[in-house]
Amino acid sequence: MTSQDHGEHSQPPVKFTIDGEQFQTDDRSQPAATLLTAYAHLDPANYDLAELHGGSTEPKVFADDDTVHIHPGARYVSLRTGPGPVE
Repeated sequence: MTSQDHGEHSQPPVKFTIDGEQFQTDDRSQPAATLLTAYAHLDPANYDLAELHGGSTEPKVFADDDTVHIHPGARYVSLRTGPGPVE
């Protein structure tokens, strides 16, 4: 079996994006740092994860140890917090 057993009330995989790239997971609750490393391949020491909501101009920023509850169609972006080249 390739996915974890979630019992009789399992939900289908949820699709979401980080920086416009689409991903899919069976685990709808994950730490923000895990989403950055496992999906976006970014170092949480240098990036924060933020969620975009509808027409809101301000994203919701998560701390690395915050649990993110992923909902279908969720849109996340990475925000650079550490040193890096200026583009």
